[in-house]
Amino acid sequence: MSTTNILKHLANLEKHLAEEHPDNPVLTKAVHSFRKLDSVAQALGLLERNESYATYVTWWPMIAVLGTFSSGKSTFINSYLNLPLQRTGNQAVDDKFTVICYSRHDEVKTLPGVALDADPRFPFYQISHNIEEIAETGPQRIDAYVQLKTCPSEKIRGKILIDSPGFDADSQRTSTLRLTQHIIDLSDLVLVFFDARHPEPGAMKDTLEYLVAATINRPDANKFLYILNQIDVTAKEDNPEEVISAWQRSLAQAGLLAGRFYRIYDKDAAVPIHDPQVRERFEQKREEDLADISARMQQIEIERSYRIAAMLEQTANTIETQVISKLEAALDQWRSRVFTLDSILLGLLVVLTGAALTATESWHLVERCIAGISAGGVLPILLGAFLVGALGYVHLTVRKSVSHSILKQLATEYSHDHTASKQIIRAFSKSTAGYRPMFLKSPAGWNTTNQRILAEVKEDANDYIQMLNDQFTDPSGHQEPKQQSEHTEQPAAEQI
Repeated sequence: MSTTNILKHLANLEKHLAEEHPDNPVLTKAVHSFRKLDSVAQALGLLERNESYATYVTWWPMIAVLGTFSSGKSTFINSYLNLPLQRTGNQAVDDKFTVICYSRHDEVKTLPGVALDADPRFPFYQISHNIEEIAETGPQRIDAYVQLKTCPSEKIRGKILIDSPGFDADSQRTSTLRLTQHIIDLSDLVLVFFDARHPEPGAMKDTLEYLVAATINRPDANKFLYILNQIDVTAKEDNPEEVISAWQRSLAQAGLLAGRFYRIYDKDAAVPIHDPQVRERFEQKREEDLADISARMQQIEIERSYRIAAMLEQTANTIETQVISKLEAALDQWRSRVFTLDSILLGLLVVLTGAALTATESWHLVERCIAGISAGGVLPILLGAFLVGALGYVHLTVRKSVSHSILKQLATEYSHDHTASKQIIRAFSKSTAGYRPMFLKSPAGWNTTNQRILAEVKEDANDYIQMLNDQFTDPSGHQEPKQQSEHTEQPAAEQI
């Protein structure tokens, strides 16, 4: 994408946000702050001129539904939307990520992945640029990984819902996990589904390791809701509490030691519960938990605004502390190794030259060259220029070789995060370019102007959070009722 195109996309984004949220100026203001953040990142080399941090977030509230196949994800989505949107079954029925959004048209439409790839408001914007890198069977089109479905359900108006393929439903397992991580990072709410029919840990190895153990220590861990689905099957057990205990032990082994998880089932797909007392107990618990989950899903528009404001501050802090610190350490290592190798090579050259002159008794040639320089001779000057050029070539070769070595080291350190790896590598390459003097200790683009811009971005983020607080809270009780958001009336779900 060209620089002109990214500017056009950002302008369109501001226009859409202003039209869709006329009463919430924070979002459109945030786009402007992202522009300032981009200018710093581009100066450092973290971003290309045709890239923007604004494309790293989803600008609509986003709910991800994750878990293994047959855990009831699609059934839950259909019930929530009150539409038979997703195919259901006990086997893997879909191997794509499905992005679901509202449409004013009465019919459900399925659109190809390119519809997501070209719109910066969606979570898979420009994901096709990475498809070849994550594909395990060679380059494939974006349509093979994601699709967009539209529906007229009012429950999805103003938000995005993503149904993921089960981890063991896709032959390209690693690709699925990487796209899942991309979704997790962007989502405002993540529903993690377990299948109550298979409480043994082996049946949910990926879910436990990737969606529990890997998420409980995240700073945004409160956005994960762990849901034990199809709990109705345990009603036939002599002691259904043992099933719950088995799941709690499995989750504890994965590190989830506190809180509770939700227990639900779909009443239309449930097995009959003949004991009226047991049925009443199960139904009451299901309704309570579904109400909590639904309330949390309805309030994510507020969370989305806070998330975007927080991302501005987080990204600015990451650049100012982690990225700059890493670049400075890498540059110190690079300079030290280059100077060491330069000294060794220069020393070897002096020793070898001296040895050659001694062995051939040619020191008188050196004396003649010195005398020629004093007399203004051309040949000695040419020989001197050649020697300087040769030394310069050796130095540049050493710079480049050491730089490549450290780049490999950085790639290994950031192998878990493809985007961060690409950015830090580009920034280090810019700071070690052949035209840049080695005595400059700061990374390329890191100056007082850009430090001031990052400070402004962090101040902007704090201002946006204050604006949101003024809009959604009223500790003093002095605001007029019209200033209060209807979303604040929704009760929050109990956290895990």
